[in-house]
Amino acid sequence: MPRLVRMICPVYCLILVGTTFAADTKQDPQPMDARFDKLVARFIDEMPALSPIGATALGDHRYDEQLDEISPEARDRERSFYKSFLNELATFNRPQLSRDQQVDLQLLSQHLQGQLWRLDQLQEWAWNPIEYAQMTGGAIYGLMAREFAPLEKRLLSVTARLEQYPRLLNQIRQTLEPKRVPLIHAETAIKQNRGVLDIIENTVRPHVTKLNSADQQRLLQAIKRTEQAVDEHQQWLEQQLKPAAEGDAKLGKKLFDEKLAFALGARLSRQEIRERAEFELRRVRTEMYSLARKFQLERNPQAELPENPSDEQQQAVIKFALEKAAADVPPRDGVVPAAQKSLQIATDFVRDHDLMTMTTDPLEIIVMPEFQRGVAIAYCDSPGPLEVGQKTFYAVAPLPTDWSDTQCASFLREYNIRSIHNLTVHEAMPGHFLQIAYANRSPRRLRAVLSSGTFVEGWACYTEQMMSEAGFLDRDPLMRLVTLKWYLRVIANSILDQSVHVDGIRREEAMRLMMHDTFQEEREAAGKWVRAQVTSTQLSTYFVGVQEHQDLRTAAQQAWGHGFTLKRYHDGVVSFGSPPARFVKALLLKEPVPE
Repeated sequence: MPRLVRMICPVYCLILVGTTFAADTKQDPQPMDARFDKLVARFIDEMPALSPIGATALGDHRYDEQLDEISPEARDRERSFYKSFLNELATFNRPQLSRDQQVDLQLLSQHLQGQLWRLDQLQEWAWNPIEYAQMTGGAIYGLMAREFAPLEKRLLSVTARLEQYPRLLNQIRQTLEPKRVPLIHAETAIKQNRGVLDIIENTVRPHVTKLNSADQQRLLQAIKRTEQAVDEHQQWLEQQLKPAAEGDAKLGKKLFDEKLAFALGARLSRQEIRERAEFELRRVRTEMYSLARKFQLERNPQAELPENPSDEQQQAVIKFALEKAAADVPPRDGVVPAAQKSLQIATDFVRDHDLMTMTTDPLEIIVMPEFQRGVAIAYCDSPGPLEVGQKTFYAVAPLPTDWSDTQCASFLREYNIRSIHNLTVHEAMPGHFLQIAYANRSPRRLRAVLSSGTFVEGWACYTEQMMSEAGFLDRDPLMRLVTLKWYLRVIANSILDQSVHVDGIRREEAMRLMMHDTFQEEREAAGKWVRAQVTSTQLSTYFVGVQEHQDLRTAAQQAWGHGFTLKRYHDGVVSFGSPPARFVKALLLKEPVPE
């Protein structure tokens, strides 16, 4: 699940960080390495002030009583901040820095360039109301989700923030330009806007009595004013923004390609991603047919299943086997218990097969908070990189109580028992939970603060395939088949991403890609169609990331030969924080640091 403030690591920047700069560093009595480390420390110290809500998510609680400013003046301050640090970075001669610092210099340069591009080129602040809906909800949830401070102190911070909601929502209305807002974004924001009220009701109100009388009254008054402000904002969204929303949800070739490069931190072009994805789609379906054919022949040796099937035969045989997996579902109220059992099984497997070193960080499976349900069945909620040691939540959504038996059956077909196992591997063990726990403990803190989404999501997807190949669930063929189906979803994500924002794919074509080509259930595909329109480039991070991790492992096997073990490799990969994979490769294999 993405964090409130996206710390992107773009793949290129306008400053040529490999150039020898003309600045006279000899006049500075400090060694260049020490001077660079001080600059990074100052960035980590000063950057959170730009977004108090983002600071809370990072684990910096100096600004917990403040809310973000949404105004031209605030954007000017951001712009000046980024340019100032870029100017300072230009005084460093990259080859004279240590290898670790060469990586960090590029990460920081790329991040700053990416933030300037977002401000001045992408300009989501003017047309994406979803960003603001997530901001207003996260501002309170970030204070209540973890016990980083006594409850009373956190409630006082909640009070201070709620008192500023009328100002924040008014600034949002003054900033959004309705004619630039796509209709799907307006409709989604309308559904999400009242979410902050659910957060207040479920996480704040139950604890009001923990405050003294005066503070209780102040908090209750702030809640009342916030409810009024949210209602006023809801009316504006419905009556003014939505009718005027004329923007194009399609990002377009130029912006998409630029954002893709920034978001991925990889040198793959859109065309190269498409070619690799289409190749993998064919290859994985072929492997799935082989597995499904063997599975069916073991049960019916007389079945006529050719080794080289037609397209129709391939589709039918794979679907037949997947139907068997889809029939093995938890009871309607058993999704969370199934995830709890799955976590224990996955943890035991990683430990028993010595796949990587375990951490002692606390991990708790929780029922997903009500206000966050309806988007995904689960997510990994790790503590911020500046808040090491806090609990990680593997949140799992129960089925809604008002769903019919038919709706529940459809949902559980997609998230059957084996899918829940795969989900646990991705979100928790050894996926997001384990990797982020290591990243947050990296001595190079910048790499956790400016984490690469491609590296993080790629790792989680890689672990799905790695666990399956290692024999997870006693090499159950249906488990392997379900794991490959999940990989097909990753492949489809990357195709859908660019097809929506560059090619203008129609809904019917997109649904066929998801339901026919990659065997997704209708509700899963329908939700992904909406997601692809209201996001851009993020859906590509999974496929590009898993490809990079697979390539990196192959390179390590070639370099280490008989010295290669999965534990050595995995422990090494996660030891460098979460920079783009090309930097991890250089550090792991002691190669020159790429530019």
